[in-house]
Order: sequence, then structure tokens, then C-alpha cells
Amino acid sequence: MAKTYHAFFRHGAYHQWPGVPSARQPWALTEDGMTQAREGAALLARMLAKHGLSLAPVAFSSRQLRAWQTADLLIGALRAQGHDITELRETSALAERSLGSAANLTVARIEEALAADPRHAPPPRDWKSDSDYCLPLEGAESLMMAGARVATHLETFGQPDRVTIHVGHGASFRHACHHLGLLSRDDIARFSMFHARPSLICHEADGTWRHLAGAWKIREPKSEPKD
Repeated sequence: MAKTYHAFFRHGAYHQWPGVPSARQPWALTEDGMTQAREGAALLARMLAKHGLSLAPVAFSSRQLRAWQTADLLIGALRAQGHDITELRETSALAERSLGSAANLTVARIEEALAADPRHAPPPRDWKSDSDYCLPLEGAESLMMAGARVATHLETFGQPDRVTIHVGHGASFRHACHHLGLLSRDDIARFSMFHARPSLICHEADGTWRHLAGAWKIREPKSEPKD
């Protein structure tokens, strides 16, 4: 098996509803988010030059508007620098954790719905950041389930000796990195991701994964996880 390389990005800042677990919100990037995406392209170009790597022709993003916009801006800036990217492909595999039928409800409304349903126990106090907790609602995932989905995507879509771009969401990428052996269980809670800054990883010929470049953001104690 040949080596494959992957650059993954959390989307840029966007018009996020307050009090709503952000998973599948449909809103666009802010002006700051657009700037972050263009700056992310410059950071990736420097990483490519440092490691002597070139980009794969197909890039991927989740179907959320903020991720697609981030990828579109990244690709436009990279093309302007002479990088040959021919296609941006959207995929549900890169989505953030699904809350199923509770999508885009506020935290208070979700907890109210569970309290009103005699089939369900109250969720744990820290349910939003609990890696293993899955809302008992149709279509919902745990963070670990979302991470496994993203990890499978990364394992599947790579081009030998090229860097494939993937634009998605912070929590699902962090949990994917745990599944790939790049982050410990404790690291998942300790780290976050900067908006639209690349992390470069390598899938080695022996099947293992290695981190090459890009810094994790240290999460402030007791801060809420962001997608």
C-alpha cells in the first residue's frame, strides 16, 4: 500500500445560533470565516512546499454550507497559486455528529423533549461533550460514532503520494483522530481546532497514521466543545 496524505480543516467561523448544539445548522460563514479560509489556503501551501508534496485533484467537504464555503474559498485561493484541484465533492461522511430528530433545537428544548417522553431517562449533565452518549432519538449519533464515520472516509479516500483536502467539523475530526490512533481519549477533551487551519497527516504504507504538521488548539477548562 502506498502512502497517502490528508489535510483536514475545521470550517471557518459562521453565523451560529446561540444555545443550539451546532451540528447541522445551515448558516453561512461570517466575514471573519471567509478570511480564515483564505488564510488557511496560504498555510497549507507553505506546508506542501516544506514537505515537497502536491495536492490530489479531488477535495471533499461536508454538506453543511459553512464547510462547503470554506472548501470553495480554500480551493479558489490554492488554484490562484497554481495548485491543480479539479473537483470539490460534498459528502455526508464528513458531517458533524447528528442529533437526529432534535437537529437545530436548543439544548433546553432537547432536554425538555426527553423529560416529556416516559421512554427515556434524563441525559447526563455533560451530554453534549460526552464522547459515548447518543441521544435516544431517531437518527442520532454519539461523537464516537461520528468520529468512526469520518475515520472511515479518511481511510477510503486518499491518492497515493498526494495530499487530499477534507473540510468538515472539529468534534468529528478529533474523534476520527482518536480512532486512527493520533489522539488519546484524554486528548479529545483537551484539544479543539482552530477555524480553517490545516492539519496534515500521513497514512503510512503499513496502515498506521502519523501527524506531520498543524497545531491543535488547547481548550479552556470547562469550555463547551465547538464543532
